Amino acid sequence: MSFLEYIGYFGAFLTGIVIGLFGGGGSILAVPIFVYLFRINPILATSYSMFVVGFSAAIGTLINIKKSLIEYKTAFIFILPALLSVFLTRRFIIPSLPDVLISTGNFVFTKDMGLMLFFSFIIMLSALFMTKKSKLDSVPNLKRNVNYGLLVLIGLGVGLLTGLVGAGGGFIIVPALVLFARLTIKQAVATSLIIITFNSIIGFSSDLAFLQIEWDFLIIFTTLSVSGIFVGTYISNYVKESTLKTNFARFMIVMAFVIILKELTS
Repeated sequence: MSFLEYIGYFGAFLTGIVIGLFGGGGSILAVPIFVYLFRINPILATSYSMFVVGFSAAIGTLINIKKSLIEYKTAFIFILPALLSVFLTRRFIIPSLPDVLISTGNFVFTKDMGLMLFFSFIIMLSALFMTKKSKLDSVPNLKRNVNYGLLVLIGLGVGLLTGLVGAGGGFIIVPALVLFARLTIKQAVATSLIIITFNSIIGFSSDLAFLQIEWDFLIIFTTLSVSGIFVGTYISNYVKESTLKTNFARFMIVMAFVIILKELTS
């Protein structure tokens, strides 16, 4: 085992800590770890990310079921279009993309490069939503004028996002549930986890037909991540949430620029 792989497995543990601290965001670390430390193809890396994120979200969902925080009707309306979108993306859109998207002179823009650059954009967007998320607490919890049509459209978009880069999309789902389904922030977070669970399961399952999964490696990585979740949950009880979010958002932006630099100079 190489030195980079040792760092990668430690990164798996850190991925779990991030999920435990924020209730999501695991793919932000998982995908770069798979690609740059374990030298895994970005498409397979996003598939592995869906497995890790989905398994972690499932644990959170089981906890929230006991707390009665999940709005099942809203989750069902959101999940159906998201599942359709993520399935179509992984089964048809990703395989149909050409290996070389653009080629001009000495510059070759590949599918793998495109996915990683798009992923870096998603990281930046996640950082922005993380800094703004606290403002959602002040949104009134109104049970009227629920915009289910808009939720369906957002569900389609989240499924596309999950299918392309292996991200759960919680940074989009939570604000959407608060603003358009009129859930409280706690209900939105809990409901988003069950949506992420199903999205990730369908996305990963769609890959089984055309990707070779290294199950031993994936199970070890996921086990380390799950152990990190419990550590992250414990730490969250002693760290000021606003400070934690601000610092992690800065880290995410730095990581996004590192990915951009690495992809454009490789």
